[in-house]
Amino acid sequence: MPKNLWDDRQAAGLDALDLLVYRSHLLGADRAVCNIYGGNTGSKAVEKDFRGQPVRTLWVKGSGSDLATMGRRDFAGLRMDDIEPLLQQEAMTDEEMTAYLSQCLIALNLPRQSIETLLHAFIPAAHTDHTHPDAVISLACSPNGKQWMREIYGERAAWVDYIRPGFALSKQIGLAVRNNPQIECVVMGKHGLVTWGDEPKETYAHTIGIIQAAQDFIADRAKAKRVFGNVSMSQFDAAGRRAIAEALMPTLRGAAGIPRSILRFDDSPDVLDFVNSEQARQLASVGAACPDHLVHTKRVPMFVNWNGPSPQSLVSSLPEEMADYIENYKKYFEENKTEGDKMFHPAPRVVLIPQVGMITTGKDAQLAQVSADLYHRAISVMGGSQALDEFDSLTPAESYGVEYWPLELYKLSMRPPDRELAGRVAFITGAASGIGRAAAYRLAQEGAHVVIADLNVQGAQDVAADITKRFGFKRGLAVQCDVTDEAQVTGAFRETVRAYGGVDIVVNNAGLASSYPVTETTLSEWNKLFDVLAKGYFLVSREAFKIWQQQRLGGSLIFVASKNGLIASRNASAYNAAKAAEIHLARSLAEEGGALGVRVNIVNPDAVLQGSSIWDAGWRDARAKGMGIEPDQLEEAYRQRTTLKVNVYPQDLAEAILFFASDRSSKTTGGMLNVDGGLVAAYVR
Repeated sequence: MPKNLWDDRQAAGLDALDLLVYRSHLLGADRAVCNIYGGNTGSKAVEKDFRGQPVRTLWVKGSGSDLATMGRRDFAGLRMDDIEPLLQQEAMTDEEMTAYLSQCLIALNLPRQSIETLLHAFIPAAHTDHTHPDAVISLACSPNGKQWMREIYGERAAWVDYIRPGFALSKQIGLAVRNNPQIECVVMGKHGLVTWGDEPKETYAHTIGIIQAAQDFIADRAKAKRVFGNVSMSQFDAAGRRAIAEALMPTLRGAAGIPRSILRFDDSPDVLDFVNSEQARQLASVGAACPDHLVHTKRVPMFVNWNGPSPQSLVSSLPEEMADYIENYKKYFEENKTEGDKMFHPAPRVVLIPQVGMITTGKDAQLAQVSADLYHRAISVMGGSQALDEFDSLTPAESYGVEYWPLELYKLSMRPPDRELAGRVAFITGAASGIGRAAAYRLAQEGAHVVIADLNVQGAQDVAADITKRFGFKRGLAVQCDVTDEAQVTGAFRETVRAYGGVDIVVNNAGLASSYPVTETTLSEWNKLFDVLAKGYFLVSREAFKIWQQQRLGGSLIFVASKNGLIASRNASAYNAAKAAEIHLARSLAEEGGALGVRVNIVNPDAVLQGSSIWDAGWRDARAKGMGIEPDQLEEAYRQRTTLKVNVYPQDLAEAILFFASDRSSKTTGGMLNVDGGLVAAYVR
């Protein structure tokens, strides 16, 4: 149920724009009231222009922002004296309206105004709310929506049939309100709700009250009614559903094809009730519940034809089902396209699986989450419409008109271009410190979602949290991983698949070192080095290859080896031998990976002291002793022995790792790149 969240103490002393921000946050706080990125709000006030003169101003939400999080800078201010004459216009195209309104801004550097700006301008009230409440959209998506509206609101409400937002809709609503002073709201067919008021607090309370009335009415009609028909119980418990999703997601990700997507699994109770119901498949095929859903969920989801019991049969049948979905999307595009249209990627944004749940996709974790959030809203809307009578929605032509609407395409064009590794998942061992940590930040900077796999759980969590803070929602994931433990390696990749749907880049970096004369090298020490540096690299590589075989998207496997794998150093026989084993393992895997499009390459660092847990664990003292110098002289000694007379830092290795991780090296496999300042003996010949 929507709650009135207004707090007079928080609202006290706020100016007109801050009150609009506050009201917007309250509406956006409940996604059953307003969708993420959806809806818009407006307030009229008197502001000062650049000359200090009073100007009647409409503050309205800027395009592409979210009511729950937007600030002052996300609102556009427009001169009402310039806007009001437009009510006398007979018609305006979207392009004409947008160009005109861009000249009405009261200041420079304001955001592009909402496409529904004129709706707020034409309604003769100081404050307006346009929201997408589940309950009201349920009315709007009912074939008898106007009848139900009358039962709920009587003569207090007006109805407008669906037309795409723009000048015509805004004028229609504005005139309806002006010609019928008794009405208190407008229900927009297959779209949403418009409410208004003379004071911010009154407007917000009125919006909540209107929504509450619709919600109460639908709840009463839904009593003792199976709105989706009979529901079968899932054959699998939560762990079983999760295991099936983990087995399925790499196949799904691969079947969707390039560009790569981030996947999200959801088996919430409302999702399970829906996907396991007898009417779910038919309802899901009707279409999107409203334009704001459509932009992030596509017109229809992919509803998988599976009811158990064999999970393997589900995995096996998925590519064919994906191919059918893609073919149907192409047909939808061809039937509705206009000259110059370019088809979006045809893969689904929402995949519904009976007995299991829902998987959503996006080019990043945030957009996969948005698709999931909006399909939860769609399920609620469908349930409400079914409680009333039945669910109806936008026609394919209406859906296409929104999905390929030039103004929506403009919003997409205003987003920053994708980074180099957008949509890719990187798994890095030993990433809590040193080279691995530097690589994690560098790949995240280029758009990757990065898994920080390390024995040091707290260190991994700190890095993952900071990456997420810097680069965005769920960009970093910490997993505990002892690379010598087969079960932990397998579990770490399962967590990766569960979080993101698959993996594209794997960096074998976890390491340790020791320095002893061969006569003082114990079997335990020898085994420890080979466990981490040889067996560990093998276990991680094997799990990566299993996923890449399933995904069929290729991949990049990068070994952080050492110049010690090429040239031996004194008193380090175990370390030298283990690093040589790494290099030859990488060469072997390059041969195996070719048929899969998997590239395997090697980065050879030397003397990277900064931030390294290896050097802090005794290796520094041992190497200094072997060279006959003091430990604090080691950096300078290493610098002087290089051809370039430089020290090598983790960030230098991160750049080399990025090169092999990215498409810059798309035709390189079995390659080796030394990042050592130039050591003649280690030159690769």
